[in-house]
Order: sequence, then structure tokens, then C-alpha cells
Amino acid sequence: MRPLRESAVIVTGASSGIGEAVVLRLLAAGAKVALFARREDRLLAVARRADPAGARTVVVAGDLANEDDRQRLINETLARFGRVDALVNNAGFGQRGPIEQVPLAAIRRNFETNVFGLLGLTQAVIPLLRAQGGGRIVNVGSVAGRIARPMSSTYDATKHALEAFTDGLRGELKPFGIDVILVRPGFILTEFINAADQASAQVIENPGPYAPFAQSFQGGARKLKSIAGKPDDVARTIERALSSTSPKTHYAVPGHARVFLFMKWILPTRVLDRMVRLRR
Repeated sequence: MRPLRESAVIVTGASSGIGEAVVLRLLAAGAKVALFARREDRLLAVARRADPAGARTVVVAGDLANEDDRQRLINETLARFGRVDALVNNAGFGQRGPIEQVPLAAIRRNFETNVFGLLGLTQAVIPLLRAQGGGRIVNVGSVAGRIARPMSSTYDATKHALEAFTDGLRGELKPFGIDVILVRPGFILTEFINAADQASAQVIENPGPYAPFAQSFQGGARKLKSIAGKPDDVARTIERALSSTSPKTHYAVPGHARVFLFMKWILPTRVLDRMVRLRR
């Protein structure tokens, strides 16, 4: 990995939340950044905020699940910067609802973006990093990738899958000087919650026999806001993962994320299950 002030970094999900915070931090550190997300107007606003002249940014709007859009992102990044030094896989959305009631098509959509689209982009970037003699891939997972929750198991399953892919890929790419790093955010206040509500509206509005538990789950989510972190907490960790000469394989942020993961390690499964269920 080159020093950040010389590096070209692709950031997906760059139009808001964690992705936006990562872009701003990397640009402040002197990196060149390719911003990717669906909303071009939001991407342009983020880029102009930190790079008004557009000298160190390239904006590409598209769907991560679309192979043509992924290739266009790489092509435009190479045309502008001549190389790719790092990839920050941040794009994703949450599908909520009990498994019984979430349509299989909705589950597939969640996996297409959070897993298969991410993997497709990663597969396309790896040869570039290998040819250049190294680089970094940072996958933004979640504490939910270790602790699955009722009413959120579809999204959590995508993050569980990302954990396995990240750990396997780390061993495969180490001989080529490519570091693969997993960042596990806890509860972070972003637009992600509203986006998840919109993606899951049909299920949330018609919970059927799950109505009592759905109300309890929503109440628990509201209470988590009291300990929520900020997008920049995660962005600061990602910047450290990209700039460190010896990055960790896994990071958890903010503090409550590390507490939850410790609880996962130390508590019997049935006890943890009860704690997750009864978040009233």
C-alpha cells in the first residue's frame, strides 16, 4: 500500500453515511478517490465538498449488482488515476422482517448487493492490485456478522457471508502483498436505518403474527441510539486500516461493538439469544 497522499482508492456506498465520511477523510489525507453509489447528485455533492476543483475525485453512479456498472467504475478510475491502490467495500442495505414473511426475491436482492456485487467488484480489482505488487481491500462488515438478530436475519446473513469471504480471501491474497481487512461497525447513526425501513416497508407494515415482537424490536432499536456511534468513527478506523504499515485483520468500532463481540465470545449461546430477544 502506498502512502495515502499518493493512493487511488475506490469507495462504494460513497453518497452518505460511512461512505461519505470515508471519502472526506481520505481526501483530507491527500488520497485520490473514486466515489461509487446509486445517487449521482449526492455523489457530486460529497466530491465538491472536499474537492471543489475535482482534481482528486471521480464520480461514478451505478448499481453494484450490475456487472457493467462495476466495470465502468474500474475503467473510469483507471482512466483518471492510472491505478487502483485500495478498495473500500462499503455499499449495502438492510432487509428486515421475519424469515417466514420476507419474499425470497427480496432476500436475493439483499445478497446481490451486499455479497455478490461486492465480490464481483473485488474479483475485478484483485488482478490490478496483484499486478502492482500489493494493495488493500477493506470490507465493511458489521457486528451483525457475528451476532444474528431476530427480524434482521437476512441482512445479518449477508454480513456473516462477508466474514467468511474476507477471512478466506486474506489468506489467498497475502502471498501477493495484498492485505484484506474487515471492519465491524456497531450501531451507527446514518441514513441506513431509513433505507432499511423503505426496503422492508411491505413486511414491516404487515407483520402478521410477528406484530408483538416487531414492536419490541423497534423499541430496542430506538434505545440503541443512546450508544450509537458516528459515521466518522468508522471512517477514522478505515483510514487507519489503509494507512497502517501493519494493519489488524479485524477492527470493531465504536466501543460498544467491542463489548458486544466480547459477549458473543464469553456467553453461552442461549444466554446471548435471550439478551438479543429481550431488547425492550
